[in-house]
Amino acid sequence: MPIVDVNVSLSRWPTRRIREDQLDNLVAKLKSYGVVEAWAGSLDGLLHKDIAAVNTRLVSDCQSSTQVKLRPFGTVNPLLPDWEEELRRCAEDHRMPGLRLHPNYHGYKLDDPAFAKLLELAAKQKLVVTMAVQMEDERMMHPLLRVKPVVLDPLVDLVAALPELKLVILNAGKAMLAAKLMKLVQAGQVYLDIALLDGLAVVEDVVKDFPLERILFGSHTPLLYFESAVLKMKEAALARPAFVAIQSENARKLLPR
Repeated sequence: MPIVDVNVSLSRWPTRRIREDQLDNLVAKLKSYGVVEAWAGSLDGLLHKDIAAVNTRLVSDCQSSTQVKLRPFGTVNPLLPDWEEELRRCAEDHRMPGLRLHPNYHGYKLDDPAFAKLLELAAKQKLVVTMAVQMEDERMMHPLLRVKPVVLDPLVDLVAALPELKLVILNAGKAMLAAKLMKLVQAGQVYLDIALLDGLAVVEDVVKDFPLERILFGSHTPLLYFESAVLKMKEAALARPAFVAIQSENARKLLPR
């Protein structure tokens, strides 16, 4: 069955090399497991200051892929000058379908007024906002690059105030799947991926607690093994319609072709 992966990153992680950090290797891995479409952010967007150049390279890399459709999700940092113009360029010039945000790496909290404005502008441009809660396990972090997970508490009011906003929470761990994320899902159009969920039958557990149509297939490739996401789906005792919904259909409905 085809896969739509909503959590893929291009370029290189700043503290180590990974086999799939080369575009050809990444696309080959995705294709070998039946991925037909992937939503791609750029790892350069975490630390690079020239965000416009990051987004331009991302678009070029996505356009060069012929084996798997890569959809570019641009970086916007609301603490940088001219960020509103960069958001406009992502939507109107690059024709991106969405954004990939990294609040913890960019140094702002979700109660920052600039973040609220970013969500408002993204909703007006009909951009899907994907936000990474964390990028790697604390045990893997370089001593000089220790970054805490994003605190989601302020999101509930922000999402409730923007009913047209489509927000995807990436890399949420199992410990976060409590009342906090449920309140978010109830507040508006909030989705989550399975990339950093771990434990036996974890996908089945999530389906019991969250609306099926809000759960998306995400691998967090290349920082995680793609096979991890595949195995989570294989071990899940789900009916075929539920399996297909998570693996592709939910993403396609959220982001029509």
